[in-house]
Amino acid sequence: MRDRLDRLVTEMVERGILYEDALRAFERVFLSKVLERAGGNVSEAARELRIHRNTLSRKMVEHRLGK
Repeated sequence: MRDRLDRLVTEMVERGILYEDALRAFERVFLSKVLERAGGNVSEAARELRIHRNTLSRKMVEHRLGK
């Protein structure tokens, strides 16, 4: 997995993707996958992420992830 991550980061750097944009994209995809795994249950996803449900809800609005 680490090799895949290294290749992805190298590709992003070579394409000139900004750090802030990379973080935002990663967070959106990561949260989407955890929410999908939790069947859309925000409380369950927040527990899995070990963040407060309100924090996850705020991030969902930020990233326009449906409830």
